[in-house]
Amino acid sequence: MNEAGLREVLQRFRRGELNEDEALTALADSQVADLGYATLDLSRARRQGVPEVIYGRSKSDEQILGIVDRFHELGARDILITGMSQSAAQIVGEKHDLEYHALPELGIVNRDREKALVGSIVVVSGGTSDMAVCEEAALTAEVLGNRVSRIYDVGVAGLHRLLRRVDELRAARVIVAVAGMEGALPSVVGGLVAAPVIAVPTSVGYGANLGGLTALHAMLNSCASGIAVVNIDNGFGAAFMASRINQMPGLETAGG
Repeated sequence: MNEAGLREVLQRFRRGELNEDEALTALADSQVADLGYATLDLSRARRQGVPEVIYGRSKSDEQILGIVDRFHELGARDILITGMSQSAAQIVGEKHDLEYHALPELGIVNRDREKALVGSIVVVSGGTSDMAVCEEAALTAEVLGNRVSRIYDVGVAGLHRLLRRVDELRAARVIVAVAGMEGALPSVVGGLVAAPVIAVPTSVGYGANLGGLTALHAMLNSCASGIAVVNIDNGFGAAFMASRINQMPGLETAGG
């Protein structure tokens, strides 16, 4: 926002056309940082509770570091970097407090380790091969302030493995169900629980899996109620939506 825009907001506040919160929001929504290769949304933490998340794939290591540097200058906590390579982790970690998880390729800078965790999100996977997507979801949800439980490798090929964990599933406020192959797990889970289920198809599977399209289509066509579907391998997106549901005000917190 240029100087004229700032004056306009202040004048409207003085005239009583904007209250204090509305004026702050108007000023915050104008805040960006132009790095040349990226235009950073500096007000997202105010609007959504967390700073802008950095998608690391297709960015150079230097670009990722530059973005982290700028957020760090502003005192940002819990800076998330998804799709972060080992080389990017090395150069960011040399300068910042970085917690790096190699399996999901996820980095967390300036993690707030004292943040209180609330509610109950369960991340459940069809197979061990789905764990990279699962861990992206679980770690993201934890950074966003949610209590997370993991139930891995309980796919429909051995349904008894899932059935012995039904009590844990039913205690959840929201469930993230991750599966490749034919993508049947969310349908089964959705038929067993009352909580909303966020289904995540993965690209795990043989040729006819079509890089996750088969699982995606199966989940979109689930006959179980209460299932929503995110994009292929999008553990981050599932976690963000699960966090929104888990932290909705006025709902009784499940799982303690």
